[in-house]
Amino acid sequence: MHDNTQHLYNNLDLRKLLIPIIVEQLLSSLMGTADTMMVSNVGSAAISAVSLVDSINILVIQALSALSAGGAILCSQYLGSQNKKNANRSARQVLFVMVILSVTLSVFCLIFRDPLLHVIFGKVERDVMINSRIYFFFTLLSFPFIGLYDAGASIMRSQNNSRNPMIISVISNFMNIGGNAILIFVLGMGVEGAAISTLVSRIFCAIVVIWQLRNANAPICIRNYFSIRPDWYLIKKILFIGIPSGIENSMFQFGKLAIQSTVSTLGTVAIAAQAMTNILENLNGIAAIGIGIGLMTVVGQCLGTGRKDEAIYYIKKLSWLSEAVIIASCLLVFALTKPITMLAGMEPASAKLCFFMISFITIAKPVSWVLSFIPPYGMRAAGDVKFSMITSCCTMWLCRVSLCIYLCRVWGFGPIAVWIGMFSDWTLRAIIFSIRFHSRKWLNHRVIEK
Repeated sequence: MHDNTQHLYNNLDLRKLLIPIIVEQLLSSLMGTADTMMVSNVGSAAISAVSLVDSINILVIQALSALSAGGAILCSQYLGSQNKKNANRSARQVLFVMVILSVTLSVFCLIFRDPLLHVIFGKVERDVMINSRIYFFFTLLSFPFIGLYDAGASIMRSQNNSRNPMIISVISNFMNIGGNAILIFVLGMGVEGAAISTLVSRIFCAIVVIWQLRNANAPICIRNYFSIRPDWYLIKKILFIGIPSGIENSMFQFGKLAIQSTVSTLGTVAIAAQAMTNILENLNGIAAIGIGIGLMTVVGQCLGTGRKDEAIYYIKKLSWLSEAVIIASCLLVFALTKPITMLAGMEPASAKLCFFMISFITIAKPVSWVLSFIPPYGMRAAGDVKFSMITSCCTMWLCRVSLCIYLCRVWGFGPIAVWIGMFSDWTLRAIIFSIRFHSRKWLNHRVIEK
């Protein structure tokens, strides 16, 4: 192992990379919570509709995010090896792939909007379905802009520039909240207002991040966007990393949809409680996820320079940091749960059920979450994506989905079954990924040619 003065990143470099990512992720989650609180004041049907549709939206968002991360890994490894030419070529292909895929998804969802909602959610209350149609229509129009922002932000982070995506996200989130306040409370537009505000903020993100990629002083500079043509060699590399991660994230969301279909049969109280619990559970893990996203850039650049021992060192170091962050976040969210449910105007039965589930999460999450998520971020940056995909999909369907549905439908556990299944999934993943990490087999992949 190198002496501390020889590490690729010193503590200041790590802080400059990680803090903006954590702030961006945390603020986005906080704004999502504020968004949910605003919508919840419209009524249980509105918050239920937003929760149900967001489970589809997140499926698409995470698939696009995984694909853009695949391209960012390629860029970071090329930058680590001082090959700026191929880093720029890769970045252009990331944008090309993301535009094609996101536009295709948006058109597909526009055409099959109503059938998708009916197949996934089945028979829900009429008011919930009406609001779901409205919210889904406007949010799916934003898919191409999500794709462009994800690609641009990932390319920036691969250059250790996490500050600009953070600033864009901060402005965008405040635009979204301000838009919600005007459209929901002033103009009385309800769910439609929340959806339009989200669409406008995502358009803003895409425009600004693409404009900033034109900076000629940055290691990666992209101009003449309409001249980009497919480079199948690089596209193949991007998809080699991105598709397994995209499948992993998509299967994860399909599992959530299967669970959501079960929860949606338990009534509006359970749906509303589960929706708020999902928001809060995301909030108490979002800072650690930010560390994981930053870890991908760190490991990618370490391996681009051929320093495998550095990659191992940083995965261990940032896993310990993530554990401290998870413990602090869980305790903070637990303390804020009752005030948030009160401010959100939740019905007493839903608020009580939400607090019960958050109490369980606060105890369970610090036990196994970090080892099930943080080291895999680093291993994916090394190209070990297929193992992560297979492991995550198997544990998710075995524990998270099957166990949840069994406990819900056979034993009548209610929505707490979701979190019992979740904890089982985290624990099994943590064991498997720990074994994989210590085996060092994940270091045997080659993402770029030296």
